[in-house]
Amino acid sequence: MTRLTGRALRVTIFIGETDLWHHKPVYTEIVHRVRKAGLAGASVFRGIEGFGASSLIHTQRLLSLSEDLPVAVVIVDAEDKIRAFLPELDELVAEGLVILDDCEVIRYVGRGKAK
Repeated sequence: MTRLTGRALRVTIFIGETDLWHHKPVYTEIVHRVRKAGLAGASVFRGIEGFGASSLIHTQRLLSLSEDLPVAVVIVDAEDKIRAFLPELDELVAEGLVILDDCEVIRYVGRGKAK
């Protein structure tokens, strides 16, 4: 199990829900590569409304239902591990935004194994 406390780096990737990598969602490919790389974890969050560089608003509101809602993938780990992973994102993220923030992890506890 990965142990993580203290100073860390958070990478947030903003992409579209329908962005694909070899016929599967980009966010799925990112999560699988994060796991394979041995990083602490990744979470995917689906937005209800937003816009990006194209200025086209994507929304979940009933009268203007979008099929391409915004998605954020968040990864937190030690800076060296995050920076080593960045080339993977260069390959996967054709359109979107990737940001890095310094952060501090105060608690990171996994679930016990199922018996």
